[in-house]
Amino acid sequence: MKIVDIEVIMLRVPPLDQVCTWGEDAFIVRVITDKGLIGLGESDTSPLVAKAVIEAPSSNLYCSGLKALLLGENPLEIQKLWDKMYWASNYLGRRGAGIHAMSAIDIALWDIASQYYQVPIHTLLGGKYREKIRAYGTFIPVENIDDNKAIARKLKEKGFTSLKFGGGILGDNPITDYELVKAVREELGDDFELQIDLASKWGNYSHSAAMFKKMESLNLNWIEEPVLADDMKSYLRLAKLGVTKIAGGESLTTRYEFDDFIKQAQPDIIQPDISRCGGISEMRIINNIAEMSGVKMIPHGFSTGILLAATVQFLAATKYGDMIEYSQSSSPLFTSLVKNVIPLEDGYVKVPDTIGLGVEIDETILELYRI
Repeated sequence: MKIVDIEVIMLRVPPLDQVCTWGEDAFIVRVITDKGLIGLGESDTSPLVAKAVIEAPSSNLYCSGLKALLLGENPLEIQKLWDKMYWASNYLGRRGAGIHAMSAIDIALWDIASQYYQVPIHTLLGGKYREKIRAYGTFIPVENIDDNKAIARKLKEKGFTSLKFGGGILGDNPITDYELVKAVREELGDDFELQIDLASKWGNYSHSAAMFKKMESLNLNWIEEPVLADDMKSYLRLAKLGVTKIAGGESLTTRYEFDDFIKQAQPDIIQPDISRCGGISEMRIINNIAEMSGVKMIPHGFSTGILLAATVQFLAATKYGDMIEYSQSSSPLFTSLVKNVIPLEDGYVKVPDTIGLGVEIDETILELYRI
């Protein structure tokens, strides 16, 4: 079996000249083989940049677009192809968008392998540890604090036993930050599991430390990305405060960055995104590093049902993979692009024994938002 084409699909809800927020664009690939098997993958990244990474012609042995490297290759040789892409895209890859594009392709290769061998991806990864995974819902807060209470109440009624919010107004003003978290906490009750994501908007150690202490009475499960993941000294100092668990890493890629982050920042929780960190193949290595370091891994995931399906398959085959992020985006790219999005049931998602990712794309939605 050989790879004969890689189709790049770029989706975006608002026009290119208008503001786009989380969940409103998507980058999807279809890896096509000469035997009729087609693998589906995605990356939560800049679609136009990732398209260039895949379709760029070769400049030299160290600077090649990914498609040129894969045409004619056997899609079942997944690790070999990962290594080939990593080495031969050295100038444009290694970190960031280069690895994001590789992640989408890697997910598609696992999709093909599952179809070829006719067993679920979690079986190929070593076996299913659990039949269901507890999900926490993530929403973007709105400006009116009372409206956020209503959002949280509805999600609790929906069955979630854990919630997180971030982006939007969170991180813009310390007074508003406290009042917002306090309001949601009061709505959910003291014992309900709640975490927040600052998207690095607290900026530095001194401000973050003050906010950590201010939030201590609100009993947060974790505080996520108070500062950029590059600022590992601030992470380490915040972790040593002992106020609450600290999480981060959604913007990091490959085992190398996560190894440094775990050793130097000493977070309680790492959050690799399977569609950005290097795909399923690299996520396995990152998870091994986390396990050996005593660090919990709870992957990031806030895009389409493709990413969700890949993450579910991976966590099912992971010893401690017992929690998953479940987007509450209202974007049609989450709600409608995949016709059979894995549903939430009593606060959990069931692990499907599908062949491949098992997602059914709504081609009408795909064409409607295709760039």
